[in-house]
Amino acid sequence: MIFQLDKDLLAFPDPALAEEDGLLAIGGGLEPERLMLAYNNGIFPWYNEDEPICWYAPHERCVIFPGEAVISNSMQKVLHKNIFEIKVNTAFEDVIENCQQVKRKGGAGTWITEEMKAAYIHLHKLGIAHSIEAWHAGELVGGMYGLSVNKVFCGESMFSIMNNASKAVLIWVCTKSIYTLLDCQLPNPHLFSMGARMIPRDEFLDLLQK
Repeated sequence: MIFQLDKDLLAFPDPALAEEDGLLAIGGGLEPERLMLAYNNGIFPWYNEDEPICWYAPHERCVIFPGEAVISNSMQKVLHKNIFEIKVNTAFEDVIENCQQVKRKGGAGTWITEEMKAAYIHLHKLGIAHSIEAWHAGELVGGMYGLSVNKVFCGESMFSIMNNASKAVLIWVCTKSIYTLLDCQLPNPHLFSMGARMIPRDEFLDLLQK
């Protein structure tokens, strides 16, 4: 059963009631209070421009435990050369705009709608959403944005316009002892090559709430 959210009521159904594909509810809004309630319960929005807001709570979660991050020999050489300067929260809007330009597999458009972009920029101004950026020769060449929930970084999207830039950002998040977990939400081969693995939703929620 897919639940219809009331725009005037800040509440979500139990994530365990999500459909097989993780879809839990539709509707509601993207105000900061609702977004924070969602993330604190392992729920995130994901939808296309011509769709209502869709809220997902996957039965399995793709995560990276910092101690399990895989750094290839070639990437170790890149890091040793200090090709990238990593900065935090210096260009949030530029990062999310670059992420918005990334095309999905198959040539489909971005899932970052203008409504979503505005909502996360608002969260950033409130100190809730953050960007981690890779700079080279004074230019922004890669980055990731997401939310901090307790000691978990809930990554939303990343981009790279220079080889290895997004990898450098992800490795930085995993090696700075700031977070105990990187939430990647949904899996892909690139994340698995970096050490990501799937864990049950209940285990993820336990880690999120601790």
